[in-house]
Amino acid sequence: MKLVKFRHLQAYWFTLFFANGESKDVDLESLIGTYVSLNELKTAQVNSEWGCLEFNEGHVDIEPKTLYRYAYGLKSSSEHSEAA
Repeated sequence: MKLVKFRHLQAYWFTLFFANGESKDVDLESLIGTYVSLNELKTAQVNSEWGCLEFNEGHVDIEPKTLYRYAYGLKSSSEHSEAA
């Protein structure tokens, strides 16, 4: 599920827009706060080829599948397998 665009709201809050037409307001601090400072959030961009959210000219990126699962609180398939 590729990310097609985003809107930075405040602090680590973003609105994420996915290729399937869904959008979600998400606090990304627990996902990227260790790697991206508040001052670096302005470097955010979508990698149009991969559909991921990048920071610091691609030095930090979040793959779209991870963003989607994080936004919607879904477990990865490996987490599902371990829980079963």
